[in-house]
Amino acid sequence: MMNNDNKNNFDWVYYVLGLFFGILTAAIISGSFGWSILGGIIGFILSAIFLNTLVKDRKY
Repeated sequence: MMNNDNKNNFDWVYYVLGLFFGILTAAIISGSFGWSILGGIIGFILSAIFLNTLVKDRKY
């Protein structure tokens, strides 16, 4: 049986948004596919840092 914490876990939204906007920002700035991949990785890392430092103990 699933408990309530697993059912209401929306952490994946932060990761997807960080990945998407990292790719979008790098594509607009550089216009290159390689830099877009690097921008996506950096956006994903920054979203993980944001999630684990600022919103770790918040109640939804």
